[in-house]
Amino acid sequence: MNEIQEKLKLLPDDPGVYIMLDADKNVIYVGKARNLKNRVRQYFHASVKTEKVMAMVANIADFYYIITKSEIDALALENNLIKKYKPKYNILLKDDKTYPYIRVNISEKYPAFSVSRKLKKGSKYFGPYMGGVRVKDVLEIVNIAFGVRTCAVAVTEKPKKPCLNYHIGRCPAPCAHMCTEEEYGERVKRAMRFLDGDEGEVERLLKEKMSAFAEAEEFELALDCKNKLDMLDKIKLKRITSLNRDMNADVVAYISNNMYAAINILIIRRGIMQGASTFPAENASTDGEAVSTFLTQYYANHQIPDEIIAQDFVEDKLLEDYFRGKYSKSVLVTLPKQGIRRQLVDMAESNAREYLEKALDKIRHKEDMTINACKRLQEILGLSRYPRRMECYDISNISGVDKVGSMVVFLDGEPDRQSYRRFRIKTVEGANDFASLQEVLTRRLAKLGTDEEERFEKPDLIIIDGGKGQLSAVKEIFDRLGVTDIDLISLAKREEEIFTLSSKESVLLGKRDYCLQMLQRIRDEAHRFAITYFRNIHSKNALSSVLTEIDGVGKARRRALMDRFGTLDRIMRASVDELASVEGISWNTAKQIKEYFEEKL
Repeated sequence: MNEIQEKLKLLPDDPGVYIMLDADKNVIYVGKARNLKNRVRQYFHASVKTEKVMAMVANIADFYYIITKSEIDALALENNLIKKYKPKYNILLKDDKTYPYIRVNISEKYPAFSVSRKLKKGSKYFGPYMGGVRVKDVLEIVNIAFGVRTCAVAVTEKPKKPCLNYHIGRCPAPCAHMCTEEEYGERVKRAMRFLDGDEGEVERLLKEKMSAFAEAEEFELALDCKNKLDMLDKIKLKRITSLNRDMNADVVAYISNNMYAAINILIIRRGIMQGASTFPAENASTDGEAVSTFLTQYYANHQIPDEIIAQDFVEDKLLEDYFRGKYSKSVLVTLPKQGIRRQLVDMAESNAREYLEKALDKIRHKEDMTINACKRLQEILGLSRYPRRMECYDISNISGVDKVGSMVVFLDGEPDRQSYRRFRIKTVEGANDFASLQEVLTRRLAKLGTDEEERFEKPDLIIIDGGKGQLSAVKEIFDRLGVTDIDLISLAKREEEIFTLSSKESVLLGKRDYCLQMLQRIRDEAHRFAITYFRNIHSKNALSSVLTEIDGVGKARRRALMDRFGTLDRIMRASVDELASVEGISWNTAKQIKEYFEEKL
């Protein structure tokens, strides 16, 4: 920390980006600053800090900075570094979904209309489509009403054969040179007017078609037109009457409780509320900086509107300059105090607040199901320590054949799948689950106190799938190996009784008790892991035994077939050529294998 204090004294007054590092030199936070000296010193000298900032500062072992020409350059650099390092304490777009748009490739002579989620230069985009309006349905309306291209066929000098869309009246077939560029261009203009919010012509055309189909008793086609009209009504209902029809804006609101944050974006296109997206965020910066950083990431993959409406703490001028420099686009950033725009901000704030409250409920529920359940388990069962690392064991076999054991590991109530282990039972004859458990636990506990203990960390609690008998069997291994610093319990499936070494009586918990639910999750996971391993072994052994009946298929060829196909079913379905492609399998042998299975079937 003394080194950090010395570096703080040397900070310049210039704009730039600062990078915080932990003890392992991992980047944990990237921020931008108008004045590096003032901004970075705040983290260490400010008397009032949020919980998130305090948590971050406690993990800072070092920092460095990069001076930039301007704050705009700092904002751009910050965005690039966040994408590169994905720091723990920065806002990260955890929900990076993009919504669909209708794309019109205006660089072509005969533009096609298509669905796209990526925005590229040289095309015009309409959307995004969300909130119950399916983009494919809108595209179909455009196709029906105006007969524009919705295919990917290139229009070349050599005419092509007209497709079905031409014959059903949905395309004038420019690819077959059956319409002029001017005629098709007029269709495109009318279609784009509709996509810009002029629904009148389409509504009239669909009503005419519906009536014509009904009179011709083509009721399915008439119903299809009726469905398209219903969608138009749905689009109209989304229009906010007090907004201009040409308004293209995003409304942004940020809500934080000092530990967690949420950002909501309302999307308005052509005066219509298209929908909203909410993103979870974790931040260690000021609210204004948090929003600015978020928006630089968001608009890298989303359409930039004409206007961004936001809360009064947002860095409006900085963002306007950023968009002008980065995208050569003039974006008006407004911070309304009253009126319809302020109402829209309030709406976005309500969405963000509701999202945050629900997210916090999920976090609290998860804590109840994990860490809090572990604490309560220690209390209820009188465990000697908090069960941070729990290991659960199960045995799987059929009549003593292909016996396997499983070990699953949970840390603070959550699975640590990298630490799972599987065991082939080597010394036990027949179906003896007690002896099998003893073999597995002997092999596991023998690693304690050895060089392998780093890979096989000592558990705080061992859970056995079973009742008193299984518990006693494992207790014998504990006594034999002198294990006294690991707690041991078993969970009997029938009544979900919990047995401990400290009491002759079992412990019964309510079905809704978080402790019992956690133990059930661990026990069921051990069972699943054991069954999966057993089935894999059993399947391979069964496959091997069947193949031994085929003349000319020895051990090496059986292994090659199993490595290639994996299951007996796949070998049975394989062709002669596929079998012959396996190393060591001649064409004649492959034919023999195929004939064997055909005869069996």
